[in-house]
Amino acid sequence: MTSAPAGIVHLTERQPQLSGEQMLASLVPPPQFDEATFESYRSDPDFPSQEEAKQQLVTFAVGAPPAKRGGFFSRRPKEPEMKPGVYLDGGFGVGKTHLLAAIFHAVPARRKYFGSFIEYTALVGALGYKQTVDLLRGSALLCIDEFELDDPGDTMVMTRLLGELVASGTRLAATSNTPPNALGEGRFAAQDFLREIHAMADSFETIRIDGVDFRQRSFDGHAPVLDPAEYERELAGLGTASDDTFDGLIAHLAHVHPSRYIRLIDGIDAIGLRDVRQLTDQSEALRFVAFVDRVYDAQLPIRATGFALDQVFSEQMLAGGYRKKYLRAISRLVASTHA
Repeated sequence: MTSAPAGIVHLTERQPQLSGEQMLASLVPPPQFDEATFESYRSDPDFPSQEEAKQQLVTFAVGAPPAKRGGFFSRRPKEPEMKPGVYLDGGFGVGKTHLLAAIFHAVPARRKYFGSFIEYTALVGALGYKQTVDLLRGSALLCIDEFELDDPGDTMVMTRLLGELVASGTRLAATSNTPPNALGEGRFAAQDFLREIHAMADSFETIRIDGVDFRQRSFDGHAPVLDPAEYERELAGLGTASDDTFDGLIAHLAHVHPSRYIRLIDGIDAIGLRDVRQLTDQSEALRFVAFVDRVYDAQLPIRATGFALDQVFSEQMLAGGYRKKYLRAISRLVASTHA
């Protein structure tokens, strides 16, 4: 076997490990949201719900401003009580994760956590339910990005976990991605979410955020395909890059728990994929979606040969029950191939 050129690594040769304690320590916003604030959130004037949502979330995070003091006989208006949880309902690419990170940064507490749904379920898997509850109990805030409803078992474990934490005083903020053409213009996901946490529905304020995917506003909507010479030239200029065949990576992902995908790309500056093909197997496609999420969170550029990455999911898949996941992944793949 020949050694890889300097600056090139192969993800298929990595077997990352991640302890429960490391998982807990990693529950912070992704690097691109390290400085996310309400002030830096750019609401689209064509969609007033974005600015309205931001103002509601400021109140949720830091509380309402003090009421003005009137005369001796004036009555101070009673502020409506904010529920202990907020659920951001809307399409992908409208800034929900930015707002979720802004909540995290604005809440004045030491013990607070931010992670994707899969990171929390992985924590339960690694530590066990009781130890996870014990570690998270007493935290001021739990932020859950991309709340999933695909696996009934995981969903019910999470709703039970959240129920115990809310009862102990923890506040919650959650998002879920919904494609613009989904049933009820995105309401379907919110209804499913609230139904699944039937015992906690009254704890959540559902906040609707409309808009157009900001990534599609920035790019032409297509992922560029490179020829082999262009591919090698671009990877050579991107620092430490991975270089794997698409089939090799897809096969390797089946042997790495999704909670460890973030460690799979440790120390990588760019992702290289050769001979991309269209996916037809649902399990392979869902693992690739989870991998794309971690690559996007790490803000790594992707370079590829073969099939265009924005067409990697078949039409049959895009018409199925995981449509929202695939559309989100396509949006992120387009952005990453242009980075």
